[in-house]
Amino acid sequence: MTRARPAAFTIYPVKALAGTAREELTVEPWGPAGDRRWMLTDSGGSQLTQREHPRLALVSAEPLPGGGVRVAAPGREPLEVAVPPEGESTVAVELFRRKIEVVPAAAEASAWFSAYLGEEALLVHMDAPQRRREIGDYARPGETVSFADGFPLLLTTLSSLDALNSLIAQGDHADEGPLPMSRFRPNVVIEGTAPWAEDAWRRVRIGEVAFRVVKPCGRCVVTTTDQTTAERGKEPLRTLARHRRFGDQLVFGQNLIPERTGRVRSGDSFEVLD
Repeated sequence: MTRARPAAFTIYPVKALAGTAREELTVEPWGPAGDRRWMLTDSGGSQLTQREHPRLALVSAEPLPGGGVRVAAPGREPLEVAVPPEGESTVAVELFRRKIEVVPAAAEASAWFSAYLGEEALLVHMDAPQRRREIGDYARPGETVSFADGFPLLLTTLSSLDALNSLIAQGDHADEGPLPMSRFRPNVVIEGTAPWAEDAWRRVRIGEVAFRVVKPCGRCVVTTTDQTTAERGKEPLRTLARHRRFGDQLVFGQNLIPERTGRVRSGDSFEVLD
């Protein structure tokens, strides 16, 4: 078997938008640097994601020096968005029924997204991730997360994707497969492991950074969205429901919390500690 090692790293500068491949990640306490520090909300301050707007998959967000982003979408001129100036007033937004204080982006950014979606949308920036501490029973004192759904990083494995695609090929919607890893929007992809081996992991190390493997990732309708066309199908949820149901969740991948900060790079070693 191939030596286990990281095969890909990805950050998602704006929650729900397309990811950006990286050769390395700088791991901060709340996740990779530049990952999900921006988010869209509706006029009432509630999160906007691919769950409600699959067309967000077609919007790219390229990180810029200093934490800004350059966004681009079909039919729209690209726009560069700077981090709001220090000292700007915060507003309260809602992420999974919890309130977070954030800073609105420049008005032109919100106008750009509103025009693309055809409804009012506000782009906001998380200037201080320490404000959000919602990891619940899995968190230790002081642990926090950015605008990610619930945990600082998401890890998947190529062998488990191959196994899942084999199951999809045997099912009622075989024509939808094989699915690419982009459907699952991970930060870290590992190669060289046995299928579903990650179910038993409790601590892992990538290069110089150790992580707690705290919880399998429950999957939602976003995984049925083709990230290149924004069209939806039945898979992988149909197959996960048959083969990967853990309690009331359909599972693919594992959520991680870093035990320290540091850098992880393409070519680093990967080790299961517990």
